[in-house]
Amino acid sequence: MTKAPEKIAVLGAGSWGTAMAIMLARSGHHVTLWGHNPAHIESLIKDRANTTFLPNITFPGTLTPSKDLEKTVSEHTFIMVGVPSHAFRSTLIKCKPFLQKNTFVTWITKGFETDTGLLTHEVVEQELGKNTRMALISGPSFALEVAQDLPTAIVVASPSIDDASYIADILRNKRFLAFPSNHIASAEIGGSIKNILAIAAGISDGLGFGANARAALITLGLNEMVQLGHMHQCSESSFLGLAGVGDLVLTCTDDKSRNRRLGLQLGQGTDLQTAVKTIGQEVEGIHAAREVNSLCKKWALDMPICTQVYRILYEGLDPEIAVNKLLLRAQKVVPSLQAT
Repeated sequence: MTKAPEKIAVLGAGSWGTAMAIMLARSGHHVTLWGHNPAHIESLIKDRANTTFLPNITFPGTLTPSKDLEKTVSEHTFIMVGVPSHAFRSTLIKCKPFLQKNTFVTWITKGFETDTGLLTHEVVEQELGKNTRMALISGPSFALEVAQDLPTAIVVASPSIDDASYIADILRNKRFLAFPSNHIASAEIGGSIKNILAIAAGISDGLGFGANARAALITLGLNEMVQLGHMHQCSESSFLGLAGVGDLVLTCTDDKSRNRRLGLQLGQGTDLQTAVKTIGQEVEGIHAAREVNSLCKKWALDMPICTQVYRILYEGLDPEIAVNKLLLRAQKVVPSLQAT
């Protein structure tokens, strides 16, 4: 660990929040893990493990579960928010009265805000002010592998490269590599759209269309990611790192991805409600597909993969018809990203 032990509050006791809390505590930091469900937190205290989401991984001694949000927030100057995107703003609102001055607000939440399509840093600026010290933590990382102490590399993105570097130093250890960046918008867009594209890749594989079709969807999906990024003044190159193409490839190709697993089930003929119930956890790509579809209409963007996923999820379009339409359009690639 590069820096001295810190007191860190992780808000959100799902799989990802718990995994980050375990990783940080294992590095020697003093971590408080808060969750909104008192019964769930009681089980974490009793079992010293999150048996619901990360069974058989024991909490380090410096990890303390908590049901008290006020105490958790007020006693820490490093907050990490790990709630689903639809609960991100409401969590910030609840925290605001208890935040200390100059508290670092970081988050591992991925996704556009429901109904507004705002990026997460825009929500932070609205609720806590533009001068808030903030950073997004994103990249190709499955919660289980982080909790298992397997090698992982992520990006810490902030409007301030100094703040990004400070947080990266705290997070970094021998197994958890953290790289600072000031490309926060592209990291947010990449971390959200990759979930939609993972659903598409899963559907294609569920239909038995093979590796060639999956590779085409991933590559054309990167074009869609870049296209939306242009609306936020993001360069193409900002999507070619860990938080862009890295996260995209991981989520589209490995069955630890909830979004990919949802797509697989849809491609195999399972209805949406049953597939979601089977997964049993938040599937962010469902919410992201709706918000991105709204942004496509707002800005007249042509993002066929994201549009077809939206139609499958919200309009009941047959998955095979949708993927066949996409394959017929596969020659329409943004010229600047055609090179092989």
